[in-house]
Amino acid sequence: MSATAIAKSSAPLRVDALVKRFGELTALDGITLEVHGGECLGLLGPNGAGKSTLIRSIAGRVIPDAGTISVFGAQADSMSARTALGWVPQELALYPRLTCRENLQSFGRYHGLGGVPLDQAIARCLGWATLTDRAGELVKNFSGGMKRRLNMAAGLIHQPKLALMDEPTVGVDPQSRNHIFEMIETLRGEGMSIIYTTHYMEEAERLCDRIAIVDHGKIIALGTRADLIRNAFGSRSQVLARFAGEQDRIADWVAQRGGQVIDGSAQFTIEHPTEIGGLLEASEKAGFDLLDVSLRKPNLESVFLRLTGRELRD
Repeated sequence: MSATAIAKSSAPLRVDALVKRFGELTALDGITLEVHGGECLGLLGPNGAGKSTLIRSIAGRVIPDAGTISVFGAQADSMSARTALGWVPQELALYPRLTCRENLQSFGRYHGLGGVPLDQAIARCLGWATLTDRAGELVKNFSGGMKRRLNMAAGLIHQPKLALMDEPTVGVDPQSRNHIFEMIETLRGEGMSIIYTTHYMEEAERLCDRIAIVDHGKIIALGTRADLIRNAFGSRSQVLARFAGEQDRIADWVAQRGGQVIDGSAQFTIEHPTEIGGLLEASEKAGFDLLDVSLRKPNLESVFLRLTGRELRD
């Protein structure tokens, strides 16, 4: 079956019961997921959650201990799967002593391009990454944002149908990050399927159709932003309060009332705003001095904290 036929009949990616251990550490603990055609699936998780191990397993750089991976219905290590897959690694994979154009030539040849198709691919990538006027410059002289854009172009020069992007905006300034967003949105407009890992909540909210929250090698939640918020909180709102006093005692009191203390802030969920009065009255009776209080609708960050008990970058 050709890669084209495969692409029409099967999901871009299926991962089933994937397990990977490094000694006593279980990096992937039975992960199962599917990427739909033309969607961007975000992977969110704290450091060490298993996101990069999953990406590297799909890319063929890590060999799983158990489970299966298929790309458009083909086994992940097959030629058709490799042709359909593109990988933008977290680490810059560029030749600093070559020019921008020479880098793209090298990666294009690696993916089997040559002659006129290679020249066309280079021209397309230079335009997409807004690097046409810098094509003859050495990459070692590029800014961080330019290197990131070239890194993306090099990994996707063969126009794959499925792209793996492992934190492509690491270390770039806000302007460069927005430029990369625009590049990704161009790919989405062309129908490319994407798996996107990030340490920035706003990136997931802007770019991703569905989001998988990964922690300790498992997917602990999967769905659209709205789905995740509804499943975690229903129609409830969040109360955030800070109290002065003995923190261990405050934490015990908060837990008894069904809340969590995260980064020194007590967090509760309530059905009606009128419940705030009862909480504050109870805290006063417990002998705690209220420093501040706020009411907000839950967001994606609220879901992440509720499920993992940690900040995204912890």
